[in-house]
Amino acid sequence: MTKTELLELIKNGESSGVEFQRDDVRPEQLAKEIVALANFQGGVILLGVEDDGTITGIQREHLEEWVMDTVFGRYVHPMILPYFETVQMDNGRRVAVISLTQGTAKPYVVRDKDREEIYVRAGSTSRKASREQQARLFALGGMLHAELLPVSGTGIQDLDLERLNDYLAQVLNDPEVPSDPATWTKRLMGLGFMTERPGGEPVCTIAGTLLFGRRPRWALRQAGVRWMAFPGDTMDYAASDDHILDEPLVGLWRTRDGSRVLERGGLLESLMERMRPFVSAESAELADGLRRERRWHYPQAALREALVNALAHRDWTRIEDVEVVAYADRLEVRSPGALQNSMTVEKMLAGQRSPRNPLILDVLRDYGYVDARGMGVRSKIVPLLRQHNGVDPEFEATEDALLVRFWRDAAARERALDHTTGHAG
Repeated sequence: MTKTELLELIKNGESSGVEFQRDDVRPEQLAKEIVALANFQGGVILLGVEDDGTITGIQREHLEEWVMDTVFGRYVHPMILPYFETVQMDNGRRVAVISLTQGTAKPYVVRDKDREEIYVRAGSTSRKASREQQARLFALGGMLHAELLPVSGTGIQDLDLERLNDYLAQVLNDPEVPSDPATWTKRLMGLGFMTERPGGEPVCTIAGTLLFGRRPRWALRQAGVRWMAFPGDTMDYAASDDHILDEPLVGLWRTRDGSRVLERGGLLESLMERMRPFVSAESAELADGLRRERRWHYPQAALREALVNALAHRDWTRIEDVEVVAYADRLEVRSPGALQNSMTVEKMLAGQRSPRNPLILDVLRDYGYVDARGMGVRSKIVPLLRQHNGVDPEFEATEDALLVRFWRDAAARERALDHTTGHAG
């Protein structure tokens, strides 16, 4: 936002889409205004501006961190992705601008003191939603999935058109691949990879950013994967490897001489390559007398399935990372978010399906990353681990995350159980 645009906004005063606040506002009060705007049509909040339009400027240190992590991270639910910027005025004072698109995961609530309150915008004020308004917001919220949420501050320039061109032409066999930005935008909106923004240019959705973003994590803080490897059985030791991977979910493929060739891997390929030295080892014997075979501690297909599931089924309204951690005796994959709807570990093991992000899942299925039947846990992970080392994988579901654990072998699991039992005694 330019200084001229900001001054015009302040001149017009507060409205159903504009809120003025001092930057010493309490976090729950700012969350109230955020929620009310998101439950309506979006808007902007100006920090450092009095109710009468006087510009007092911002004084709070680390204001962006406080807004993003404290206010949005702790008080606002489900997650909203705002666009935060500061504008320098001629008098040296700065005004912080928080821009919000209309929320699609309604109703948004303020979580404070073990209570949840729903607010709506009425003119230039925010107030608690009536029973009827709450019912309407719940109905609207059920129409869309979190993967279709807009990612503020993004545009078509943030998507990898090479990957998208290959997806449309070679994967979907689209007879009319777009050739200019306007046509591309329209097509991507139809596919759910971009969405309209009231009063502005279309923005990328979470799905579009994750699948085809040039730098997904730059736009979406919880994108990518946190990978760690430890030489022992706990995190007590210094990590052998600790890295955050930031790549689009799908790789870039080329068609050459009638064959599909992977030119540049996506997140899954990069992660598997990064993990390889820590989850496999070269055999002491030469295969065919020419080369050493590589022995994987866990079946590659099971690893890949667990990683795909963690990304495809995670709750993208949570800011936490997907975490993959290798220890000397096991590997753990943590996917943020509780199991959706009425899903349980028992139902998942039985083969029941309940996709949280159907658009992301469909695209991954188009590329062959996902089993067409959607029964990877039952048909791949469990039988492959049993065959490989005779130990079933473990699944732990909480309100915060789903944890999948692969053991190196039965002895490793027994040692861990003995250790736990010893501590308990």
